[in-house]
Amino acid sequence: MSDTAQANASITAFGPARATVAGAPLSPEQLRQTHAFWRACNYLALGMIYLQDNPLLREPLKPEQIKNRLLGHWGASPALSFAYTHLNRAIRQYDLDAIFLAGPGHGAPGVLGPVYLEGSYSEIYPDKSLDEEGLLAFFKQFSFPGGIGSHCTPETPGSIHEGGELGYVLSHACGAAFDNPGLIVAAVVGDGEAETGPLATSWHINKYLNPARDGAVLPILNLNGYKINNPTLLARIGHAELEKLFEGYGWRPYFVEGSDPDTMHQAMAATLDRCVEDIRAIRATARAGGPVQRPRWPMIVLRSPKGWTAPGEIDGHKVEGFWRAHQVPIADVKKNPAHLKLLEDWMRSYQPEELFDADGAPVPELRAYAPTGNRRMGINPHANGGLLRKALRMPDFRDYAQAVERPGRIEAENTRPLGVFLRDIMQANMRNFRVFGPDENTSNKLNAVYETARKFWIAEYFPEDADGTEMDPEGRVMEMLSEHTLEGMLEGYLLTGRHGFFSTYEAFVHVIDSMFNQHAKWLSICNHLSWRAGIASLNLLITSTVWRQDHNGFTHQDPGFLDVVVNKSAQVTRIYLPPDVNCLLSVTDHCLRSENYVNVIVCDKQNHLQYLDMERAIVHCTKGIGLWDWASNDQGVEPDVVIASAGDIPTKEALAAVAMLRAEFPDLKLRFVNVVDLFKLQPDTEHPHGLSDRDFDSLFTVDKPIIFNFHGYPWLIHRLAYRRTNHKNLHVRGYKEKGNINTPLELAINNQIDRFSLAIDVIDRVPRLHVAGAHAKEKFKNRQLACRHYAYAHGTDLPEVADWRWEG
Repeated sequence: MSDTAQANASITAFGPARATVAGAPLSPEQLRQTHAFWRACNYLALGMIYLQDNPLLREPLKPEQIKNRLLGHWGASPALSFAYTHLNRAIRQYDLDAIFLAGPGHGAPGVLGPVYLEGSYSEIYPDKSLDEEGLLAFFKQFSFPGGIGSHCTPETPGSIHEGGELGYVLSHACGAAFDNPGLIVAAVVGDGEAETGPLATSWHINKYLNPARDGAVLPILNLNGYKINNPTLLARIGHAELEKLFEGYGWRPYFVEGSDPDTMHQAMAATLDRCVEDIRAIRATARAGGPVQRPRWPMIVLRSPKGWTAPGEIDGHKVEGFWRAHQVPIADVKKNPAHLKLLEDWMRSYQPEELFDADGAPVPELRAYAPTGNRRMGINPHANGGLLRKALRMPDFRDYAQAVERPGRIEAENTRPLGVFLRDIMQANMRNFRVFGPDENTSNKLNAVYETARKFWIAEYFPEDADGTEMDPEGRVMEMLSEHTLEGMLEGYLLTGRHGFFSTYEAFVHVIDSMFNQHAKWLSICNHLSWRAGIASLNLLITSTVWRQDHNGFTHQDPGFLDVVVNKSAQVTRIYLPPDVNCLLSVTDHCLRSENYVNVIVCDKQNHLQYLDMERAIVHCTKGIGLWDWASNDQGVEPDVVIASAGDIPTKEALAAVAMLRAEFPDLKLRFVNVVDLFKLQPDTEHPHGLSDRDFDSLFTVDKPIIFNFHGYPWLIHRLAYRRTNHKNLHVRGYKEKGNINTPLELAINNQIDRFSLAIDVIDRVPRLHVAGAHAKEKFKNRQLACRHYAYAHGTDLPEVADWRWEG
């Protein structure tokens, strides 16, 4: 055999088992029980996909007993239930605390089957009882209107990972393992999923687990060879190359390859035993009191046929071990008698009469095979993290207040006091709170957190690293230049009952757009499941914002994440734009105490004017929207114009416009409104935070012009407020994709959120100023041009503009 042939000898998934670990630890009786449990799982998976009646095949299968619409995915299901089956044995044998995450998309049949057999499903859903009637209900609900989906959705007991979008199973598993020293998180990775960027990066999670204090993640890479209708990359490289790949990632890979059930069961059992031994040895070494070092955690490469145990061929086309097994292998069984007979023979090959008793319940030996109580993976409390969640011990955020004697007179870095607040939260919650960020916490002025808990680092350490790099194997600040992996870690941490905080640059939070989407959808479903206990909210600080990215240029200017957030359910989304330090502290305290939300906080890290002392900030943030009396002069009368703002720089520029207008037109009645809670703009019928129409009209009037200076894209405000009475008079200024290497004011001018553009806009919108305001309008235009010229001549903004203060 050539070297190439030898290297590729194990690419096929068929035949007797080939395994790294030798041995046959299962007795003949254990082997029989193991195979019986797996057969039952496969039978249940097929029943979910196909049957709406005759669940135990107690009579010949008829077309009317087949679902009218066949949905679901068979291809990955047998390998998923194979792994689940063997983990059950290991849990019983070693008294393990373990949960199961299914990475392959649409893999629910392979998980729902064993969860039903272990009794977890019936405990949560009594109508899906362990009898023939319950089994029929269990089958019929799958991929059926009013039922459940084909992923491991929130309705699936034991699931914290849906898999609707591929790529996050390992990062979710890692987050679940953090601060859970006794937990093993078994994470099955599909080989199609393994081609995604997030999954490829997340192989590095082994460098973020501290064996002295964290649980273990046991990846099980299932190479079944195919995606939807193409081969997978990792399944088509030779054994030696694949082994070197994972050794290069820092894992200790163990291979289990083949299709023969008896030898595969023995190989998988021996391999799992070795993995448990490795994990226990790693833990013992790390917890003996010596220096903590990065170990080589075990992983399993399970090579098995796609659609394992399906018919080898159908109508001359290969099925088992080919992409045709991916979804519904036999699609026309209602109309094709030969295919109906083929399906019936296939289902009867699992011998359901041996697996279920006369009442339709799993026979006692199947129930006895599964763990009991909370050791069952479908009922493990870690997979319903709200059951374990403890409220954070919170310092009083008022103690971190920025002193403000008069509005708009001093500047401060908005996020730096927040870093101190987070530091002390960390200090008080050293086992259930972590901070996440892609190597930007210092840049984002949150570096005070390192005073309590440094950056986690367990890899090699150089002497020069001690010079300003706060790294430690005991660190609790998680930094990695992969927003995907960090977000996945945080989600896994929250879903298993802990708390966290994530900060990232505004332009690149889009990297996790779809992850945010999936988590928001998860929460939306959980809100309708009484048995799912509430988890801590996902808190995202969006900083390094568009209006202070003038130096980094066009690529770093994108406030559009807010548009993505608004698409999701009003029951789970919140958006806050605090204008200063004290508002940021108040908002953050509220968010960290909340549950089952995604809280998005937008606040820049640079020096900004400070407006409200702490008590006024609390009142303002509690209301979410407020009329600032000190910036208004319309007390007791209707205003000529309403100037509103949301965001730090838009607020400053709007206030500067107010000052200019009041200097030019002392009799002009101006009302200033600031928005912290963006959803206040929606009607209360659309969002629980929305203002009533009466309150909105009271603030914004029913017929006066409104100039709204907004942090993000202007059309978002119109989208939120389009049903309001005075929408026709609402004129929004925001980012309009006009930017490059600018000065801060020039960037604002380009997008018309600057003080001059706003003041001119007021002149244009207030009827009595159309003619009378001509001289002021000309003056403002000239000053705007002068600012542009100064920027191009000196590379900075005019001091009188950059250093502007509110003098009202």
